[in-house]
Amino acid sequence: MLTLPAIPPLDLQAAAAARARQDSLTKPPGSLGRLEGLAAQLAAMTGHVQPPVARKAVIVMAGDHGVTQAGVSAYPAAVTPQMVLNFIGGGAAINVLARQAGARVIVVDVGVAADFADHPGLVKRKVAPGTSNMLSGPAMSRAQAEAALQVGLDVVAGEIAQGLDVVATGDMGIGNTTPSSAIVAALTGAPVALVTGRGTGLDDAGLARKVAAVQQALETNRPDPHDALDVLAKVGGLEIAGLAGVMLGAAAQRIPVVIDGFISGAAALVAASLAPAVTNYLIAAHRSVEIGHRVLLAHLGLEPLFDLELRLGEGTGAALAFHLVEAAARIQREMATFAEAGVSTRVEADGHVAGL
Repeated sequence: MLTLPAIPPLDLQAAAAARARQDSLTKPPGSLGRLEGLAAQLAAMTGHVQPPVARKAVIVMAGDHGVTQAGVSAYPAAVTPQMVLNFIGGGAAINVLARQAGARVIVVDVGVAADFADHPGLVKRKVAPGTSNMLSGPAMSRAQAEAALQVGLDVVAGEIAQGLDVVATGDMGIGNTTPSSAIVAALTGAPVALVTGRGTGLDDAGLARKVAAVQQALETNRPDPHDALDVLAKVGGLEIAGLAGVMLGAAAQRIPVVIDGFISGAAALVAASLAPAVTNYLIAAHRSVEIGHRVLLAHLGLEPLFDLELRLGEGTGAALAFHLVEAAARIQREMATFAEAGVSTRVEADGHVAGL
C-alpha cells in the first residue's frame, strides 16, 4: 500500500526575516512587486532567508492514453514515443529552455506504449504500456495509480540525493488534456464544457468529441471526488500520477515545485487532494490557454507568474519561470542593504539627508 510522506509546515519565521531584509535593501519597500513576495515564499518553503536555487531540474513524465482511440487529439498516439526520443536527444523545446535556465532534464517513461533502449537520459519505470480507454471502464487499476505515484516519489528522491534546490514538472502524452479535464471536473465539480479545451489544436468538431468523451468517461466510471486515488485511477493518466508523486516527494523535503500548465495542474489537484499541505510548496509558472487551467488554479488558490498564451506542456512554462524564481532569490541574496551601500533611507523635514 502506498505511504505518502509527511509534508512540513512553512517556515513563517524565515518568511518574516526575508521580508525584513527586503525592506532594508536599496529600493523603496515593495518596489519589486511580486518578486518580493516570491522571495518570501521561497524562504518559507526552504527555511532559508536567502534561499538557494542554483540546482534546478525539470522532471518530465511520459505516458500514453487509451482514450486517444476516441479522436480526442489532433496528433496520433505514436507521437508520444517519438517525442520521448526527441527529449533524450536534446532537441525539444523543453531541452532548449532548460539549457537556458541552467536546469537538468529528467525524462521518465512511466507509461509509454512503446519500449525504449537503455539511455542515460531516460528513466525506465513503466507501470503499464499506457492506460485503458476510460470511455469503457477505468483508465487503470488503483494499484497502477499508486505504483505511478510511487515512481514520482522515487524519481524526485533520487534527484534530491544528487542535489536539488528547485524542481519543475513537465509532461508528455498524446491525449493527456482529456484525462486532465476529467480530473478537474471530478475534483472541482466544474461543468465539463468549462474545463475542456482544444489541446493540441482541435477544430470545433474535435472539441465537441472531446467534451462528449470526458462526459462519457465521468458517467461510465463515476469517480469519487472525495477519493483522489479513485479519480486518478478511473479517469487519470500514468504520467499525471507520476507528477503528483514528484510534487508530494519534493514538498516533503522542502523543495519548491514550479508547476507547468494544465496537465501539471491536474496532477497538482490530485496531490493537493491527497495532502492539502502540498499547495504551500507549489509555484504556478503560468496560465495556459486551456480553459480548465484557470479553474484549477483558482481551486488551488495559486496565482500564476505570467501568461504567455502557452499550451505546449513538456515543462516549458515552468522552465521559463525558473528565471523569475532565480531572480527573486538572487535579489534577496546579492542586493546591497542601505547600510552596506551607504545610501540614505530618508530626507529630514529640513532637507537634510539622513546618514550623510
